[in-house]
Amino acid sequence: MSKGTVVLAYSGGLDTSCILVWLREQGYQVVAYMSDLGQDEDFDEARNKAKKLGCIEVIVDDQKQELVEDFVWPSIQGGLVYEDRYLLGTAIARPCIVRGMIKTARRYKAEYICHGATGKGNDQVRFELGCYALAPDIKVLAPWKEPQFYERFPGRNELFDYARLHDIPLPVSPKSPWSIDANMIHVSYESGILENPATFPPEGIFQMTVDPEKAPDTPQMMTINFKEGFPTSVQLTGDATLLTSPLEIFTTCNRIGAKHGVGRIDIVENRFVGLKSRGIYEAPGLTILHKAHQDLEVFCLDREVRKIKSYLSERMAEQVYNGLWYSPEFELTHKCIQESQKNVTGSVTLKIYKGNVYILGRHAPVSLYNEELVSMNVQGNYEPTDAKGFICINAVRLKEHQRVKQTMHKIQSQ
Repeated sequence: MSKGTVVLAYSGGLDTSCILVWLREQGYQVVAYMSDLGQDEDFDEARNKAKKLGCIEVIVDDQKQELVEDFVWPSIQGGLVYEDRYLLGTAIARPCIVRGMIKTARRYKAEYICHGATGKGNDQVRFELGCYALAPDIKVLAPWKEPQFYERFPGRNELFDYARLHDIPLPVSPKSPWSIDANMIHVSYESGILENPATFPPEGIFQMTVDPEKAPDTPQMMTINFKEGFPTSVQLTGDATLLTSPLEIFTTCNRIGAKHGVGRIDIVENRFVGLKSRGIYEAPGLTILHKAHQDLEVFCLDREVRKIKSYLSERMAEQVYNGLWYSPEFELTHKCIQESQKNVTGSVTLKIYKGNVYILGRHAPVSLYNEELVSMNVQGNYEPTDAKGFICINAVRLKEHQRVKQTMHKIQSQ
């Protein structure tokens, strides 16, 4: 007797292929869901494999455009960077995938969603919180947290044995040296030999970007235009073509950044579940767009407004990293950040060269930059003598601080 229909987040790899067969063993009907986020993957091969393993339907969902428009663009506008370095390439993609899975579950009247994320990582939280937020009535199956599953498969060797027993094609060898997660906006590498944070990234590990040392000797100049914090167009110097669709803008930045070795990082980060993990990431297009937006934002925003916005950006980055894209706190933070971006409109010209992004200039129709006011050659509407009182007032607390320190020193010396 069938236990019902489950939509499985399917990649075609060893884990989710074994999970698909295991779910069928448990009595579920399985719909295999694959999200096309621009990753280098043979979807036809994965589809055929899933059908061979007995699922009732295979869905390949092209989400590239919505990934950029609905998830990447808000992250650029928000200036989202987790722990000052990570541009959230995986975390941004998960709520996009979840949304597609929920739509598929509704279409097939599925009672369950299933994922292959482990019990130690962030993705389990992102998938499950996203599902519960968008579809509270749908139950989540997480085999790697079910004793009957993880006790049966305590390691990858048992998965390989199970795959051979059930004639599941093996895409990788048991000695795979690290784990890879890829989409069009970034690639991440972790686990295996990378779990030792002192281990250098092996030669040739990077799939998306050229080694900066081997990047072209000729830099690429480009201009990115923004409206209210969102990229609206990109133009490469020497090319008259103005690209205006979000997908074209992003893929162009990605291509140029990858060619010139932009966007590589190697970090230890704090997972939401309390563990520290080592991750190696490459995100060329995201890096270029973040740098350009940050420069224009400083140019256009009031100093104190930007301080508040920066605080909100940190909170929003944490929310996304922790799987809370569909939370009330995210909605509020997002609205506040959108309000801050109304004047972030203009253009930034950049030079991309040998792994770096250099800002060459910026222009905005409306900004707080007053060339006459700041000029060293024109006094403008500024009275230099006012600075005397300004400095004296700000020095009051510094003098008092020193007075207290000296008093305490005398008392302690007695």
